[in-house]
Amino acid sequence: MKPYSRCEFILRSSTVVLFAGCLNATTAAADQNAELAKKLANPIAALISVPFQLNYNQDIGPADDGTRWTLNFQPVIPIELNQDWNIISRTILPIVSQNDVASGSGSQTGIGDVFQSFFFSPKAPTASGWIWGAGPVFLLPTGSDDLLTADKWGTGPTAVALKQQGPWTFGALANHVWSFAGNADRADVSNTFLQPFLSYTTPTAWTFSLNTESTYDWKSKDWTIPINGVVSKVTKIGGQLVSVGGGLRYWAEAPNSGPEGWGFRFVVTLLYPK
Repeated sequence: MKPYSRCEFILRSSTVVLFAGCLNATTAAADQNAELAKKLANPIAALISVPFQLNYNQDIGPADDGTRWTLNFQPVIPIELNQDWNIISRTILPIVSQNDVASGSGSQTGIGDVFQSFFFSPKAPTASGWIWGAGPVFLLPTGSDDLLTADKWGTGPTAVALKQQGPWTFGALANHVWSFAGNADRADVSNTFLQPFLSYTTPTAWTFSLNTESTYDWKSKDWTIPINGVVSKVTKIGGQLVSVGGGLRYWAEAPNSGPEGWGFRFVVTLLYPK
């Protein structure tokens, strides 16, 4: 076999080094994406994220012919208190377009009521690996139409606890809201929200999630229980880190005028790691 010339040896060696560098960079980027995907599975992770969550539901209203599109703008912002504690701000601002959700109501488009939560959370998990946070939640009557608002001011406690073991994340988020002011002609609010969740994240930054977002109305004594299955992927679009996902929802329980059957969800989340 003819020996390589010095120039050929240098060229081939450079190619190997360049290939190895590209491979290491690709592996590092994949590892970063997988780590971000796991952080997204944690509702109180120290990660700035801005989800845009589009939901579609049907068979709403007394005649089961109503439909609703809801785009939830849900920024999550961690604020460092000190070396041991964070405050996690979670906002939900719904933008709604609905049709025939009440008898003879026609169509409405606008913003709904804002839910604002603050979680005081230790930076380090407990000795057994649990991550937790607790604080207040507020209901703000920002709805732009009578059928898009409870027209009440409300507040109450909220808390979350979760554990991450390998690729798995499991836990639950809960809150309760009581109304304390607002339109006296509108029904008072006393609602409990329960969100148990389970997710699995792969080394390639795919996440498979299952949860319920159940609400119990203590005034009407009704449960609303949607079951959500979502698949998402962390990637880059241009220079922006994003998570893109979608899935189905099944309404296991709802009031007589609530949604029924199947719906769907599509989510785009902008990520801003430190």
